[in-house]
Amino acid sequence: MGENDDSEIIEHHVDEAMEKKASHRSHTHSFLESVTSSEREGHSSTQSSHRLLAYSDALISIIATVMILPVAHTKLEESEDLSESFRVLMTTKIGVYLMTFLIVTVAWAAHIRLFQVIERIDDFLALLNLACMMLITFLPYTFTLMAAFPEKILGILLFCTCVMVIGVIQAVIVIYGFSRPFLLNEQIQISENQAYYKQHILKVIMRVPIMCLIASIFTFIFYQLAYVILAIVIFLPYITQSLKWCRSKAIGQPVEDTPESMLFYTYHPNEPLSKERVEAFSDGVYAIVATLLILDICEDNVPDPSVVQREFGGSLVAALRQYGPEFLAYFGSFATVGLLWFVHHSLFLHVTRTTRLMGLFNTFSLAFVGGLPLAYELTHEFPRRSRNALEAVQTSCVILFFAGIFQLAIWVAALFDERRLLHPLVRYGGRDHAYMLAKLGLYPAVALGAFLLTCVLGEFSTSIFHLMQLGVPLAFLLLRLLVRAGLALLRVLLAALRKQPQPGAQGGGGGGVEARLVEVEDEDSRVPFSDLVS
Repeated sequence: MGENDDSEIIEHHVDEAMEKKASHRSHTHSFLESVTSSEREGHSSTQSSHRLLAYSDALISIIATVMILPVAHTKLEESEDLSESFRVLMTTKIGVYLMTFLIVTVAWAAHIRLFQVIERIDDFLALLNLACMMLITFLPYTFTLMAAFPEKILGILLFCTCVMVIGVIQAVIVIYGFSRPFLLNEQIQISENQAYYKQHILKVIMRVPIMCLIASIFTFIFYQLAYVILAIVIFLPYITQSLKWCRSKAIGQPVEDTPESMLFYTYHPNEPLSKERVEAFSDGVYAIVATLLILDICEDNVPDPSVVQREFGGSLVAALRQYGPEFLAYFGSFATVGLLWFVHHSLFLHVTRTTRLMGLFNTFSLAFVGGLPLAYELTHEFPRRSRNALEAVQTSCVILFFAGIFQLAIWVAALFDERRLLHPLVRYGGRDHAYMLAKLGLYPAVALGAFLLTCVLGEFSTSIFHLMQLGVPLAFLLLRLLVRAGLALLRVLLAALRKQPQPGAQGGGGGGVEARLVEVEDEDSRVPFSDLVS
């Protein structure tokens, strides 16, 4: 059944891609017939933005993830208390990493929305994008300065300047794109309200630079308020949506935008987000995290030749035995990263479209995935059966739990609009619905179980954690079999319940009870997940 399901999914995606290509050709052909010869010549000098977007996604995923290195490489002495070190030393670095990851992914999401409007590029747009990427990759340094010297205004000024210049560059890209309509999205090309689109998009883009300009002015007057304004900038889309919702409740009727404005730059949770770019960015983060693990092995676990000769009689095997726990931690951590990617891949294989809310949950999940090198460092840093080893294992369990639970949140968010966002196989009542739920829930459940178990058996915390890392791959191999066995057991229990006499079920009433217990396979008659929750 698994092979047939996979072939159905692949056919679904192939048909969807063919429809997009056919639609693109028809729109492009009709549009080219309506443009002038000079515009047609300009169109011939353009190219697809695919490679530019792939380069941008790779660059942003790298700069977002490598900020975990200062945290992971913080050396702690065995005599130090880990919890105290987290509070005093590592809390600042972890805060900088999380905020940097959030800021960079906010900039990446803005880049996605911009190039959902601009679908083709020329040399000028490619150069503008490079300038934008240069400034985005510089943002982590400015935020690190702000965290290290919160009372100095230079870090705030550098951050605000970078954001303002990024906003100006994006505004120039929009103006340039609308001056050459053949660069735009097909829906905008054929729209009669291009001027409205242009005004709406520029208004949304310029909000952030204006707020940063205000923040930079306040740095000379009252710098604490500047930090408040910058926090508002990060959460501005959600604040705007909340204010709109409050206004609609106060007025007593929903405040609706025009149909044209609902396509792009709405900041609504259901606003479409490019699925291909979400996958590319996520793959970049997982690949970088997996690569960072081996860097530590190459740096710290290669013995010095003179030490091998002097202390181990020239035996390299004997010298490497002391690094056994590090190698065990590496293979377990790599398996963890790989399986989290596998779950992410399986999830997005069944997702047909992504929304802004799903992208937000994906960002939170990736932020904790980026913390896995820290978990690797902590789990082999301290001797077994020590207090620090217990706290290191529990910290790693927390990281794994939230990395998995936000993946589960992506699926739950998609289930609320399952007919538009999910493949029929994993919708509520679909054949693989339970299997997908088990696959997404495995890591959160195992991490939570390991955390609770270490609270009881603290002296065996390291062994429990390594057993979890090496046992989960086996659980994934047997997962479909376990799910089938669980569903079979559930059917047996339901059959036993059916045989029990129902009070008040006389005459024709029994047939009604039986009818309600029959599973309905028709897709149109399944209960939507949102209705079930309600």
